[in-house]
Amino acid sequence: MSARRQKHHEEAEEHGPDERWMASYMDMVTVLMCMFIVLFAMSTVDSAKFIALRNSLATGFGVKDIGKIDTAKGTVVQPDKAVKNSESFAPSQLATQEVDSLKALQAAISANLTANGLTSTVTFQITERGLVIRLVGSQTFFDTNSTALIGVAPQVLNDIAPAIVASPYEVSVEGHADARQSTSPYPTNWELSSGRAVSVLRHLVEVGGIRSDRIGAVGYGSSRPIATGTSPEEMARNRRVDIVVLSNQPEGVRALMPGIVAAEAAAAAKPPVDPPTGIARFTLPVGVPGR
Repeated sequence: MSARRQKHHEEAEEHGPDERWMASYMDMVTVLMCMFIVLFAMSTVDSAKFIALRNSLATGFGVKDIGKIDTAKGTVVQPDKAVKNSESFAPSQLATQEVDSLKALQAAISANLTANGLTSTVTFQITERGLVIRLVGSQTFFDTNSTALIGVAPQVLNDIAPAIVASPYEVSVEGHADARQSTSPYPTNWELSSGRAVSVLRHLVEVGGIRSDRIGAVGYGSSRPIATGTSPEEMARNRRVDIVVLSNQPEGVRALMPGIVAAEAAAAAKPPVDPPTGIARFTLPVGVPGR
């Protein structure tokens, strides 16, 4: 054997045959196997479930339903009412829920005040801002030209605080004064009204347990009267401190709250009516003869 042929034979034995084609072949076989598995899986689809899914999706996207679906498992909204409901009824529903929540808070505070015979010291009002707890009569809570709490004031605030602590709302304590010029040591009504608001705030925080990051105080002086006359009674109404439990709803929802409160009050004041005859039924006080 020549040296040349012997060298070629040794190189062939050293490297072996070229088998790189097997990698591509195995990849192709794997892809084919996956394809047949997918085809087999598709051939065993539950036709009933597929039709139910198709109809459900078609109904949800506003397409005309072409089959029967089980409406007991969900709510089907007609396409022409879907947008209207979300825009017209959702804010009203949220406002009603917020009014109910604020009324529950009011009832809890009233129960505490009633237990201590202090119901006449506070009035309540639900506005678009939230629940206004108005401390009635500045002379009940403060001496003339003074910011120190007196008399039953600490007990009234102790009855108010627990319900607020348990609620999710923030609070604004707002001081007000009448239109008369203040006297020493307060140069203006701003200092007097602010000082009284801060006194109430400090008691609610330091004794009542309301977190300081949920409450603030502000003095409005005589700039926001609730009575416009100059009689002693009307000026006394303007000398006040309001504890405002602030609603956390959007402005559009809060704007609906006064109307809901008014409607509920009107419904409660309406006399009951007998459904069969439509005749209003009135109840006479005990001892008052009928006519």
